Order: sequence, then structure tokens, then C-alpha cells
Amino acid sequence: MSINTIIPDVSLKRKSETTAVGVYALALLALLMIALPARAEIPAPTDKWTFSLKPYIWVPGVSGTLKYEIPPGSGGGPTVDLGHWVVENLSLALMLSAEAHKGDWGIMTDIVYLDVNSQNSSVKSVDFAFGPGGRVPVAVGANVDTKSGLRGELWELAGEYTIARGDYSSIDVLGGFRYLTINASTDWNLSGNVAGPGPGQAFARSGGISQGADLWDGIVGVRGLLGLGKSWAIPYYLDVGAGSSSSTWQAFSGIEYLFHWGEVQLSYRYLYYNMQGHGLLSGVSFSGPGLGVNFHF
Repeated sequence: MSINTIIPDVSLKRKSETTAVGVYALALLALLMIALPARAEIPAPTDKWTFSLKPYIWVPGVSGTLKYEIPPGSGGGPTVDLGHWVVENLSLALMLSAEAHKGDWGIMTDIVYLDVNSQNSSVKSVDFAFGPGGRVPVAVGANVDTKSGLRGELWELAGEYTIARGDYSSIDVLGGFRYLTINASTDWNLSGNVAGPGPGQAFARSGGISQGADLWDGIVGVRGLLGLGKSWAIPYYLDVGAGSSSSTWQAFSGIEYLFHWGEVQLSYRYLYYNMQGHGLLSGVSFSGPGLGVNFHF
């Protein structure tokens, strides 16, 4: 039995949803920046180095599409719709950010390791590169049991400069890079083989595939703090970039309570990668809540 039912491509819907998220993030950032100058006064910078260290927990959901390349000897390369995962298995090895400041200048770094798995994914098409070649859509209902996993490390390093600072608020501009090394794997079980466009071409009804990617992207952005008095504040962050990926961007905001030694922070973080049709990640996003403790010294 072969599967050749044509289903609509949902990539445009996902792109519009991602665009809407980006618009909302930019609108929030604009409001924060408009509100800040009325409070901001730039004090004389200090020549002393100050440091901060923040261990934290981030629990992201995952959505988007994986486009596997056809390995040698394979019947075809599957395109896998991740849907939207409610993470079933999350291994946290290390989530840590650190900063150093002297006067208006600073440097920041962020390290994340994630290992996530989900049952909620589906093979939505198969690309055949040999012979006539071509893309054959696969009906969602043909996926009897398809599982996917993502494992990787994220490292960000950026320099920053404070352009406005007050008693409780600040705006920084930043520039640097973000590095993502990731390995994706999918095990599928379909209701039948997928027939290719050429004679004798077939994609097996069950099997597995894995592929990795190393992405180096330059980033620019803004970040800062909107003070709500002496004890409460709203942190915000937004960057955009490109390089190995066609586009990547990240947005972050939340609420934090200030102590004399640092802050306790509750936040929501959104990270997006798109390699378009030339790589593994196609509109893949990681989004979810986080909790961290920031220590100053």
C-alpha cells in the first residue's frame, strides 16, 4: 500500500504566527523604550568592575519543521512537522548567564544545554532527489507513531553599551554572536510506504533518521530594565541576527524582585531559527517560562 494523499502546506500559517509574535515583541519593546526616558538620568560611570552570575531554569515548548537531507542509499528525505510540543522529557544539564561591567561598557554570555523529546510530530512530506526527484506530501493521518527529539547547546556572547541609565531603569545596545549546535532525530511509523514520483521509488513505512547542524550567527539588539520602584522591575531583551541561518531572533521579558545581593526573576523567553529550504531547521522555535536567581558581586 502506498500513501500519496495531498494535504495543504501549513508553513505559511506558521510563518504568519511567528510574524505576529515578532510584532508583539517589538511593540512591547517600543512601549518600554518610550516609557524609559522620562525616568532616565545617566550617572557618572564607575571605573570598578562589577559582575553578576545567574543560574536559571528554562522549560521551552518546541514547534516548527525539520527538513532532513537525503542520506546516501536512502529512499527519500522526510520533512517532519514538530507541531507544538508540550515537553515530555526535558534534561537540564546547564543553564547559566554571566555579565561583567565597567562604566557604560559590559560583556555578557549565556549558555544553555537542552535535551527534549516528544511524541507529537508527523512526517508531512518526503523529498526524492534521485531519478525524477520531487516532493511527495504525506497525510497527517498516515502517521501511526512518529517521535522526534532535539539535543543541543546554545552559546551567546555579546558586548554591550549603556545609552541611558536612571535610578531604576536602563537601556543597553549590544552586538555579538550566537552559536547553536543541535542534533535532531526522528523515528517514524507510517500506515504504508510512500511512493516516489519515479518508477520503483519508495520511502519505507518505518525507520529513523538523525542529522546535526552548527549555526554561527551575528546578532544585534537592545536590552534593559524598566523600574517599578525600589523593589520591582521589568527586564526586557530583543535581538535579531543572521549568518549560518537565514534569520534568527530572540525576545525575553518578565518580572523580577530586587534584593541587596541580586534579583529573583520570573520570565518568558522566545528563540526562533529559520534556515529556509537550505538546512535542518525551518521556522523552529523554542518558547517557554523561566526562573532564575541573579547574584551580584
